[in-house]
Amino acid sequence: MKNLKKIGWSAVLLTALLGTTTAHAMDDAEFRSQFLSGSMDWSEVTKRAQDEGTVNFYYWGGSDIINLWIDQVAKPALAEEGVTLNPVRITATKDTVDVILAQLASGKGEGEGSVDMLWVNGENFFTLKQQGALWGSFADKLPNSVNFEWDNADPRAQLNLSDFGTATDRMEMPWSGEQYVCAVDRAHVSQEETPATFEDLKAYLEQNPGKFAYVKPPHYLGNTFVQSVLYAHNPEGTGAEPFQLSLEELGADKLATLIEPGFAYLKEIEPLLLGGPQGNPRYPEGPSELDNLFLNSEVHFNCKFGLYGVYAGLITGTYPETAEEMIFPAGNMIKNKSYLAIPLNSPNSAAALVAINYFSSVASQAAMMKQAGMPAGLDTWKLTEADQAIINEAAPPHYGVTQAEFDANIAPDTNASLVDVIEGTWLEVIERGSDKPIKDVVAEVVANLK
Repeated sequence: MKNLKKIGWSAVLLTALLGTTTAHAMDDAEFRSQFLSGSMDWSEVTKRAQDEGTVNFYYWGGSDIINLWIDQVAKPALAEEGVTLNPVRITATKDTVDVILAQLASGKGEGEGSVDMLWVNGENFFTLKQQGALWGSFADKLPNSVNFEWDNADPRAQLNLSDFGTATDRMEMPWSGEQYVCAVDRAHVSQEETPATFEDLKAYLEQNPGKFAYVKPPHYLGNTFVQSVLYAHNPEGTGAEPFQLSLEELGADKLATLIEPGFAYLKEIEPLLLGGPQGNPRYPEGPSELDNLFLNSEVHFNCKFGLYGVYAGLITGTYPETAEEMIFPAGNMIKNKSYLAIPLNSPNSAAALVAINYFSSVASQAAMMKQAGMPAGLDTWKLTEADQAIINEAAPPHYGVTQAEFDANIAPDTNASLVDVIEGTWLEVIERGSDKPIKDVVAEVVANLK
């Protein structure tokens, strides 16, 4: 009888717990529905955010100055709004995407995950959207959405509406704009010697073998370098244009035709890269390794995302004092935006909305530029003159190149569905040294990705 009573009470307790979980899940679903429908006042969101108390922000933590800005500026600012920012510093966004998808697959639905907001773009956003793992079209419903262009008829809105060729559907809020920028060490390279094209780079390396390296794919910095090579060697002469199409739209055979000349170039310069003259080309694993090579004069150039990368490198001592920016490759300096997204199963979705709204403010963006060297993600033409002045004043300096010159050499990023194919082709052709025809390699990579 006692055992039956215990079982009975256990059943009641289990039912109560399950009922609480279900009710909480329904509460999250109802909150999401009401907010996305536009029927909820912002004051209700802030009240719920204060009740939730914490927002778990997963982001790449490889930059000390970004980490300091998060800790010293963003955390106190959100605390004033009643939200505790919990920064979770990660080394690879894909790992967090995998966690989100695994939690959803295990039945941890709305309100039951561990990630509230994520710094994301490109193929990681593509994956989350494709898997239905995003919270919804929230971005244009935040108070600070007025700082961004959402009109599809305005070509300047495209970086807000499209992420590596994938429609954002306002499921992520632009946070920072970036451009792939190369730095040059003037202690070793004169203005006249500075390459502007890939043929110039090859000519320089023939005279100075081993003095260049690019980050190894599948790191996104390595992928970006490869993509810029492919744009410049597009046999149709249309640069980045066909690479904006999806794999389905373009087709594997067409993609192979487009990338074959670029991969031929990558094979040609391999003996001229760092370690190449000794028969062992060396590809840095990430930006920190590349920075060290650049600082120690082992390479004369440093190519990575960072519109203010030289400024950041100089103030942190990770770049040589003689570093300057350069226009390379001319006309193909890939530019994109990175974003803040909310997973479908965010446990503190209201707090995430409040945090993203803060990160989208003029004050936050100006501080981010000035103290962390991150370019603004908002659109300055949407701002008042006073706010434009705040952003302009906060912008770090350039060294050797003007902002107008950068703006004149922009190229869009590659469609997210092509990135894995290009990456897989690089691993087969360059890393493994395959001599198979490019069409066969691309076909095999595409087949393996299905």
